[in-house]
Amino acid sequence: MAHPLKPVAQVGKDGITESFLANLLESFSGRELLKVKVQSAAPITAAEAGQVIAERLPEVHHVQTIGRTVVLYRRHQEKPEIEL
Repeated sequence: MAHPLKPVAQVGKDGITESFLANLLESFSGRELLKVKVQSAAPITAAEAGQVIAERLPEVHHVQTIGRTVVLYRRHQEKPEIEL
């Protein structure tokens, strides 16, 4: 389901900041799956980034990591589209 999606954010040399997390939360308002790209200059790996994001954002789950791309899921509160 995430394959055709484009990354909505990038983790760069500053890592995962509060403003980065706030932008991700806003992105989840219109969709349930998000892709995040982790640049080579980032201080953490993609797998670590997925775990950190899932720990710091409410109800966000780290679905998978492929290369430098992280897939995240958060169920839409009013109109869930993905059935688990």
